[in-house]
Amino acid sequence: MPVSRLEIITREPYEDGRTFGDIGAYERIEAIAHYAVDPAHTANAGVVDLSLAERDGDGRVNFSGDITILRPTDGGNRALLSQVPNRGKRNISRFNLTTMGTEDTIDVPAGDGFLFRNGWTVAWAGWQWDVPRTPERLRVGLHAPQVPVAARTPASQMQLRLQINKDSASLAVTDQHVGDLGRHAPIHPIDPSEPGARLLRREGPYEEPTEIPRGHWRFDDAGHVHLENGFEAGQIYDLLFTPRDCPVVGAGLLATRDLASFLRYDAAAPTAGDIDMAIAEGQSQCGRFLRTYLHLGLNQDQAGRQVFDGILAHIAGGRRGEFNHRYGQPSVQPTPSFGHLFPFADLPQTDPVSGARSGLLDRQDAKGGMPKIFYTDTSSEYWRGDAGLSHGDLATGGDAVLPDNVRRYLFSSTQHGVGAAALAERTLFGSHGQNNINMIDYSPLYRAALTNLLAWLRDDAKPPENAYPTVAAGSRQTRAEVAQALSAIPGLALPDGEVMTWVYPLELGPDSERGIGAMPPGIGAEPYPDWVAAVNDDGNEAAGVAMPDISVPVASHTGFNPRHEDTGGAGQLLEYIGSSLPLAKDAAARQAAGDPRPSIAERYADRDDYLAQVRQAAEALVDQGYVLAEDIDLCLGIAAARYDTCMA
Repeated sequence: MPVSRLEIITREPYEDGRTFGDIGAYERIEAIAHYAVDPAHTANAGVVDLSLAERDGDGRVNFSGDITILRPTDGGNRALLSQVPNRGKRNISRFNLTTMGTEDTIDVPAGDGFLFRNGWTVAWAGWQWDVPRTPERLRVGLHAPQVPVAARTPASQMQLRLQINKDSASLAVTDQHVGDLGRHAPIHPIDPSEPGARLLRREGPYEEPTEIPRGHWRFDDAGHVHLENGFEAGQIYDLLFTPRDCPVVGAGLLATRDLASFLRYDAAAPTAGDIDMAIAEGQSQCGRFLRTYLHLGLNQDQAGRQVFDGILAHIAGGRRGEFNHRYGQPSVQPTPSFGHLFPFADLPQTDPVSGARSGLLDRQDAKGGMPKIFYTDTSSEYWRGDAGLSHGDLATGGDAVLPDNVRRYLFSSTQHGVGAAALAERTLFGSHGQNNINMIDYSPLYRAALTNLLAWLRDDAKPPENAYPTVAAGSRQTRAEVAQALSAIPGLALPDGEVMTWVYPLELGPDSERGIGAMPPGIGAEPYPDWVAAVNDDGNEAAGVAMPDISVPVASHTGFNPRHEDTGGAGQLLEYIGSSLPLAKDAAARQAAGDPRPSIAERYADRDDYLAQVRQAAEALVDQGYVLAEDIDLCLGIAAARYDTCMA
């Protein structure tokens, strides 16, 4: 078995033995999984550099990783939720309604207990090589496979993109975009004086760069890069260099698969006999991770068994990521990057840029072991420029056909992360937008998605209808068209026009699918379409699944927010962050502002009338299957908080 040994560190009652409804108590297990995988096995085909790593006497590559398991002591619903840890963190906030903060913690708060009341076994497998080695983070690589220097042929470099919100004399050589989410260890160069290392600077993500002379910047021994006169806020810097270490980044994909297989099938697992269904779930970085997993066709273990019956990939859009590249940076986020490579859609299409023809699911389809898949996205993934590509036909400009095993949902007028009932221009992580941050909380839609996916797998219950912008429904437009429609709303800052075209990634070096060969600084000339959802007269999206406080509005909500001038790059798209602009409170305020949107007082007699309409909208969502009946009151509470915020 690829999991050769499970080294249990602690095994204790979860939440001091608290019981969850009819399910009862849970236990928490912290352990280290020891993996031994065969690099020549077809199940592991496509994992970059795995064959170059050191092997044991049986020809296997050995590594290990942290794991956490929360399991009901009496069996539960016999379903495993394998959640891909986001930057090493255990996070069930969208399911259990806990508050996500910026501080690392080993705790997994139960919140309202949604997952546990419903009997899920929840497991996390550390998969990411570059997160800090602390008890609060799960990582792979306690004894990670490495590629020796002599085997790194052809020669290649890492590209690290840096854009900061405050001027700084030096920067850590690691992903800067995730702020407090990251804190990753610096990536040291193999040679601090490497002559071929380069530092490029550009004004915007699609501007041609200027190279900074090698004598004007330097690496230090602590893992920082220093620049004469410092790095400027908002400017975009690309650092190209050869790292000292070369982990087999794709080993994390195998850890995710093989731990789930072990928990499901192995008689030595602490869950032995309790699991007959497995769903992999990942959000953001981890949704892109799961798209990469599917693209590589990894959903069968070395015994030929299907591992995951279902995949729930949330806020991944049309991207993948650096999860299987030489010198891959799993947390990297900027546009453009390796994560933007074709194919975007599930079924084969022809890439108008390269001429290649393929689909995301080709390898999995050919190998077998195809899961049922839910893709859920917010407006932010569309405005980022890639989500629309996942279901559009690049050749005709029409709608792509979805496979029978796929359902796709846009959560209308939402942003990447769950919004809070507050009018604020800054996020928890320091991002500063020109508009107030999007306040919509779509948690009820996500809870229902997981429940519906399990019902589809277990009972063959038909899931709710697909809901996303399409040409057929007249609900899909370009970003420029929607921006024009939104320009009638006073006080809503729009991104600069120059960022309204999502450009093909940086031209790639040799063997780019494997990530071998650095990404040169040139910009491709051919843009991909930038399809987003059309909006209604209230400025809210007219496609997807709308939370009740979208269909019964007190504000306009978008998936974009331009960068504020005090962080540099003013007007550039602040990826992942949306906007909220309240309606006027009454007719007089609306007329004074020249606002075409009817005011709150013109729509609703009072707060009670508003909430009565919200209840009707929530009940309609329950009838359609997009919200659980138990969450009607949750929808009411969410909407009431937004009403009070906008009327304060």
